[in-house]
Amino acid sequence: MGASVTGIDAVDKNIKIARLHADLDPVASSIDYRCTTAENLVEEQMKFDAVIALEVIEHVADPAEFCKSLSALTVTNGATVISTINRSMRAYATAIVAAEYILHWLPKGTHEWSSFLTPEELVLTLQRVSISVEEMAGFAYDPLTGQWSLTDDIGVNFIAFGKKQPVI
Repeated sequence: MGASVTGIDAVDKNIKIARLHADLDPVASSIDYRCTTAENLVEEQMKFDAVIALEVIEHVADPAEFCKSLSALTVTNGATVISTINRSMRAYATAIVAAEYILHWLPKGTHEWSSFLTPEELVLTLQRVSISVEEMAGFAYDPLTGQWSLTDDIGVNFIAFGKKQPVI
């Protein structure tokens, strides 16, 4: 049996855009796109082998509760992957000042620096909900090639991979 993939977003417009893109890709067209939240999926008692939240946690009202929901959605020994922006001065300069105000990659006001988490804060928050972070990497953008790559530098953007630990 093939893997079942569910893609969610709390904003209906984003789901509609994802479905349009999926229509162009036979693999993505099998994704079940839903306008909902992680918390709603927890209420539905959904469970997944892997839960991936990319560039979401910095936009939620309560990151600790959000991580609790991600943990509840992840099966024991399942994977949880979270990417976000570090709460560092370098991240403020690049993710807010440069990306929003100079390069206009994002609408002004998309990010609030105080909502960013440091890597240490994310690791502790995930540990509290039985997710053990096993690996972390940064993202680097090369303006000459227009390409993103993984790096050891977690000073701006970073991604964490964790495993849901059995509850004893």
